[in-house]
Amino acid sequence: MTHDGRAADAGYLALPRRVEAAAIGALLAVSLLAWVGTIDDAHSMHGMAMGLGQLGTRVQGPMGVTLFLAMWITMMTAMMLPAVAPTVLAHLAIARRRGDGFGPTLVFVGGYLLVWSAIGIVPLAGFTALSRFDADAAPPHLIPALAGAIIAAAGAYQFTPWKRRCLEHCRSPFAFVAHHDFGGGARSALRAGIVHGAYCLGCCWALMLVLLAVGLMNLAWMAGLFVLIYVEKTWRYGLALARIAGLALIALGVAIAVRPALLELVSR
Repeated sequence: MTHDGRAADAGYLALPRRVEAAAIGALLAVSLLAWVGTIDDAHSMHGMAMGLGQLGTRVQGPMGVTLFLAMWITMMTAMMLPAVAPTVLAHLAIARRRGDGFGPTLVFVGGYLLVWSAIGIVPLAGFTALSRFDADAAPPHLIPALAGAIIAAAGAYQFTPWKRRCLEHCRSPFAFVAHHDFGGGARSALRAGIVHGAYCLGCCWALMLVLLAVGLMNLAWMAGLFVLIYVEKTWRYGLALARIAGLALIALGVAIAVRPALLELVSR
């Protein structure tokens, strides 16, 4: 797209400041509340082994499906909602131009979060496997090697065409909404939210996989990934940052495989 095209899009997407401020404020408020809930969950589950790096040093045990999924949905709302703000604003601007109001955009956000909620069955399966894993019977280097491989694989994914394509969709809010919510209305908004959630999942799933190695409720890693995901999607050099992060994760994964003691250190 040319510079003039971007300028035209910016004008087309212009929202009254009070509307933009209200929308951003609502997204941040919901995210903040979710972070409060996530921090509370992390403290209450501090003694549980929630990742490979915590096996042998914390208590292993099952967690109810409802409780786990509630924890996961809260965590994803906290981590992902601010990063989707540009696309939400683009959707709201187009909806307002059609005279639809805020309703379809709320449905759009609901569809987006629905994808991240549904994918919670994958970390649930991983946590269930961890809760039943016999760490004492495993070869001493197996757990660090597996954790290192997961982290390095997440880093390698940052260089794939799938990552680039999905990130490009996430970084082009106007183009995405124009191509996926043309019909307007709640049904179209729900479909667009689900599709955008799928692209976002394609962009970020490998980064979330890192939590299986260092702990699903590891607040330091959650905060770091939150910042990385947000900057990847909103900064003009987001793709370059994604690749730098990929190199760092590959290096960390290799280092953990070579120096197993590092796994416990990064999983605290």
